[in-house]
Amino acid sequence: MKLCWLDIRNVNRAKEAIVEEAVHQRIDAIVAADPADLEPIPPTVKKVLFPQHQPLPEKLEPADLVIVEPARHGEPAALAQQYPDVEFGRFVEIIDADSLDDACRAARRDRWSLLYFRDPTKIPLEIVLAAAAGADGSVITQVADVEEAVIVFGVLEHGSDGVMLAPRVPGEATELKAAAVSKAADLSLVELTVTGIRRVGMGERACVDTCTNFRLDEGILVGSHSTGMILCCSETHPLPYMPTRPFRVNAGALHSYTLSANGRTNYLSELGSGGRALAVDAQGRSRVVTVGRVKIETRPLLAIDAVAPSGVRVNLIVQDDWHVRVLGPGGTVLNVTELAEGTKVLGYLPVEQRHVGYPIDEFCIEK
Repeated sequence: MKLCWLDIRNVNRAKEAIVEEAVHQRIDAIVAADPADLEPIPPTVKKVLFPQHQPLPEKLEPADLVIVEPARHGEPAALAQQYPDVEFGRFVEIIDADSLDDACRAARRDRWSLLYFRDPTKIPLEIVLAAAAGADGSVITQVADVEEAVIVFGVLEHGSDGVMLAPRVPGEATELKAAAVSKAADLSLVELTVTGIRRVGMGERACVDTCTNFRLDEGILVGSHSTGMILCCSETHPLPYMPTRPFRVNAGALHSYTLSANGRTNYLSELGSGGRALAVDAQGRSRVVTVGRVKIETRPLLAIDAVAPSGVRVNLIVQDDWHVRVLGPGGTVLNVTELAEGTKVLGYLPVEQRHVGYPIDEFCIEK
């Protein structure tokens, strides 16, 4: 889980409310310039003292960790000998090649490195994270807002160990914590038994093109009803006449539900450039992917009916063509035009009904 630090050094209005929210959301650390601001912080939250542009206070308590500017305060290793009851970390502002080298050295050798990148490009952070690969310390990156925090968490697929955010209003601590734990939960897939295949005429189907290459046993969950979905395969497997497009899932008719982040569903017709979808593999492992575009075109359609061991009935309407595929047990790739009664396919059965895409426990019938 990524670390979330909340910087209250320049918070003047609603400071008490912001700190209370941070504690409630189990933010990992509160950062202050004055030790007095750390006094009321409970022991469940790390107390970080960061006297930037100021001399080091004579008394460091109650700080658990002190972030220092070595040119002003001294080296963290030397300070740790002077104050054995307090941890020390290093602050580095990256503005050029020399300061980038300093950041790389800090990330490799220091227990804590707090980094501020003056320029908006994330390439310097990529270099620091690559240099720190395998190191025992933690790299905390200062960010301007929650949107930047999401990006920092994903740099080089591993991201910074944590971020430090200066909140402007209450609510941002909650958003930051949600961003830090936004890894999609794994799903419990079930084996569905196909009960029938039928042609249903012409209609619009949606191809979901993502900004990610899918793995061989990965696709997205799609269904006509919110109570059951089938795992549609990406176009990663060769077929005659068509080049592979490993970023694409020929998903189904535009009315179909698909699962997205945080357990919400979306209609395929709602997805668009910059949106999010949930990629799921044959073991139920999931990850959030970014949608590049959705292509909606008129094609002949095929309805797949299936049933779960529990008796729940599932329906999926897809393009009637052999290059459209679903996944079976063990990641078996199945052309939809070759499905037959009794074929096993992988699916997912959400427990709750849906209202505007959100799960809700209410009476609802879908036909």
